Amino acid sequence: MILHRVFNLTLLVFAVLVSLSNARIHGLVLKNETRFVVHLNTFGYFANGTLEVRLKSLYLPQEKKSDYANYAVGFSLSRARVNGVFSYPAENMDRCTLSKTKSDDNLILFIIDTRNLSVHVTSFGKLDAILKSDLKKEEKQVRKRREDTDPKPGSDQSPSKSVGGDKVNKKPEEVDEKSKMPVASQVNSLNGMTLALNKKEDYSYNFTFHITMGDLSQGLYSLAFHNCYNMRPGILSPYSISVEIEEKNPAGFLSAAEIPLPRLYICMAAMFLSAAIIWTCALLKDRYSVFKIHWLMAALAYTKALSLVFHSINYHFINTEGHPIEGWAVMYYITHLLKGALLFITLALIGTGFAFVKYILSDKEKKIFMIVIPLQVLANVAYIIIEETEEGASEYTLWREVLFLVDLLCCGAILFPVVWSIRHLQEASNTDGKAAMNLAKLKLFRHYYVMIVCYIYFTRIIAILLKMTVPFQWQWCQEFLIEVSTLVFFVLTGFKFRPASNNPYLQLPQDEEDVEMDEVVTESGALEGISKVKKTSNGRERQREPAL
Repeated sequence: MILHRVFNLTLLVFAVLVSLSNARIHGLVLKNETRFVVHLNTFGYFANGTLEVRLKSLYLPQEKKSDYANYAVGFSLSRARVNGVFSYPAENMDRCTLSKTKSDDNLILFIIDTRNLSVHVTSFGKLDAILKSDLKKEEKQVRKRREDTDPKPGSDQSPSKSVGGDKVNKKPEEVDEKSKMPVASQVNSLNGMTLALNKKEDYSYNFTFHITMGDLSQGLYSLAFHNCYNMRPGILSPYSISVEIEEKNPAGFLSAAEIPLPRLYICMAAMFLSAAIIWTCALLKDRYSVFKIHWLMAALAYTKALSLVFHSINYHFINTEGHPIEGWAVMYYITHLLKGALLFITLALIGTGFAFVKYILSDKEKKIFMIVIPLQVLANVAYIIIEETEEGASEYTLWREVLFLVDLLCCGAILFPVVWSIRHLQEASNTDGKAAMNLAKLKLFRHYYVMIVCYIYFTRIIAILLKMTVPFQWQWCQEFLIEVSTLVFFVLTGFKFRPASNNPYLQLPQDEEDVEMDEVVTESGALEGISKVKKTSNGRERQREPAL
């Protein structure tokens, strides 16, 4: 029933996922925006990586045009101070970034001057990047100048220059050789440089700039748009902006930390597939001791492998094309949703002891399933939607934090069935006389509880701390840690809960009377040589066996 509902929910969100498209060629349109800072994107650049920003339109309130002249509006490009930790959020609360006159951080400011139709560029820190203005506009100006200097049809005149009083003929293509070069300069010498700002008939502004990173400039950068006018208390002046961003490294469109991910995912997919095949062979070899939950565990392993394959293909096309291929992206989304649902269903069923300890679920265990499973599916869907949403969207940060919290709550809720199973086994070991069997299962479920806690701790907490501490080009280690932790967790769970004939913890006793008469004897060297006596129903000694 639960699987059926999850499948239906997957189909419902399928139509939404088909229309989504993630890319490293970003486009963001905001209307009636009131935020004073909009974080557009974060990207890790290697040497010779490029960033091109095309401000297609910026609408500012006309009635407050004079006020905007006194408050800066524009873009900032800041590099992370320490690996993945940026310093701008706390500073921006007190002072507008565009009003800085000095900074110890590597920072580039593009301040829009609507009065003079220009963009003033200011840079801080040690950078060796190259800035180019609107290349298309420069090319048009070059062509126009060339047309003005070309001789008219039918005229034998040609451009000439005077050298020492003599006129020397010059070919038309040589007239403006220097003007063919786009406006470019090193960023660390750009203080005071000005770019052209265009104004359209609809009173919107637009301009374009292109940056190429040097060896000293490589790092993790954050691009943001600032409206310092809205920083004043009680002031909310709506504006509209449309911007396109294209980020690229020499190896492709992936950020520095994402470049190894396609190879990582395909390698991990091969490992999960190998583990799934081995598990399937073990189930087929011992069919009489296999429960349905064992096949559910196999389905989870295969789905995880498929999800990683499609994830790798998705990243490959993003790297080469700048955007994913829709069909492959949808296949990844479907397998990702199924994997998330199967994971929590399997963990919860094992935690309740279903098929291993009992064959029915209590009312409170059913409530856990009815709450956690739909929440987890919705969390996975929401994560996909958030990942496909531009960082500059209004709800991006809020929903990302909320959904992360929901995911942690779901992980914590999964622990409750395990705790209930442990408590049930503790009570049963003291009441029904089957102490040896119940204590063995109790030990198993205690191990399982520790495994789940470690899995959650490594994949949700340690992974984030790792991303924040390693250099920007090594942040892919976060994904590596998550996938390796998941693989280890799957293997350990399969080993602990393998079919009963091979699992000493889950072996069922053959002689009920023998179990009732046995005492639980711990393995200790002090008990070597001590034997126990088993009696038959008529009270006579049947056989003397070693206790150990």
